[in-house]
Amino acid sequence: MSTYVIGDLHGCHAEFVTLLEQLGFTPDRDTLWLVGDLINRGPGSLACLREVRALGGAARSVLGNHDFHLLVVARGGGSVKKNDTLDDILGAPDREDLLDWLQCQPLSVYENNRLMTHAGLLPQWSVAQAAALGREVESMLASELSGQFLTQLFGNQPARWRDDLDGIERLRLIVNVLTRMRFIDAQGRLDFSAKEGLDSAPEGFLPWFQYPREDNVPLLFGHWAALEGQTPQAQVNVQALDTGCVWGGRLTALNLDNGERTSVPSQQRSK
Repeated sequence: MSTYVIGDLHGCHAEFVTLLEQLGFTPDRDTLWLVGDLINRGPGSLACLREVRALGGAARSVLGNHDFHLLVVARGGGSVKKNDTLDDILGAPDREDLLDWLQCQPLSVYENNRLMTHAGLLPQWSVAQAAALGREVESMLASELSGQFLTQLFGNQPARWRDDLDGIERLRLIVNVLTRMRFIDAQGRLDFSAKEGLDSAPEGFLPWFQYPREDNVPLLFGHWAALEGQTPQAQVNVQALDTGCVWGGRLTALNLDNGERTSVPSQQRSK
């Protein structure tokens, strides 16, 4: 009986199946945690959604920024981008069932003193605060106002958390922290201009995991393929799971019970 956390699938369904076979994963016995971005950029986005949904309670996934992008395109008036691979989902006969399922997924999972989010955790937030703030977004996604919310979701402002934020600005920043964050400054202000490796940090900014926290809760995240699963000079207990499968890297699973990592090579052409 094992629990595995797997990095960003990004529609890499063939690699996902291969990795599960290599792990000897059995849904009746084992559990999967998935760090989000199940879909987009890879060729098997529809198959990935169907596969994870079919696992039922054996799989726990959080929402990533690409998952939100799909919801915005399908239900918030957003546009498909040049490199998106969402057409199969948008045209699928079970489209609405898959979207309903995706829209019900949380922004964080906290269990056995471990926290999983897609992008990370703001150093100024406690684990309990992150869970509570995530639930605010989850409640909005479950409400009759979800379409209006998705229409207004995307944007880079506000860039710094304040407890008195409200309305769409509050919800947008919660989503941006938990699904898009990479570099922040000492006051917790987010920068979205840099998306590559650590040497792309803007002046005055560091990776979020290079700031200390008051707790030592293990943090599991994906989102940042350029890290290649490494978190140098981390000041927190952290595991990076996105090893760039869709970009020609690998798909990686971490066994939460013994700390072992298992990876399979990408079948995608390096981009």
